[in-house]
Amino acid sequence: MNPLETPSFPSRLPQVGTTIFTTMSALAAEHQAINLGQGFPDFPCDRKLIAKVNAAMLADCNQYSPMAGVAELRDGISQKIETLYGHHYDPDTEITITAGGTQAIFTAILSCVSPGDEVIIIEPAFDCYRPAIDLAGGKTIAISLQVVRDESGQVAAYEIPWDLLANAINSKTRLVLINTPHNPTGMI
Repeated sequence: MNPLETPSFPSRLPQVGTTIFTTMSALAAEHQAINLGQGFPDFPCDRKLIAKVNAAMLADCNQYSPMAGVAELRDGISQKIETLYGHHYDPDTEITITAGGTQAIFTAILSCVSPGDEVIIIEPAFDCYRPAIDLAGGKTIAISLQVVRDESGQVAAYEIPWDLLANAINSKTRLVLINTPHNPTGMI
């Protein structure tokens, strides 16, 4: 092989194609629509935030953060949770900052799931669940939401079929992933 050639390695996730987020972003751009697929705002960033970020960078606050996240941020999150919900979480042992929701989900799944374990997901599901379960060596068990219609036939709600969920749990079940509020239905 030529040393300048890039070696070809098989994908560990060959079944993962274009995500719904990529598709919806392309459609939003094509139709000049607001992109609700990934939370792209249709307004500029607050200039005060830009100024504060700039000031922090000029003050040399631009290094990697500690693995668990900056202590002041973890303390603030702990205080906010306690104020809002009355529950105290130790910021040193029970709160970790991630680079985003997808990374948090990926890390949690890889931390808990071993080859052969089963993970129950509620479909439709966030598109990062299955790849993370696959990479961990787990098996996805999908339970589809049930549509509830009103008298006119319109969708009134979505419900988890609790009997199917209960029947899916067995000795190999390691996790049940529940997204609330559910994306994309918005149901709680």
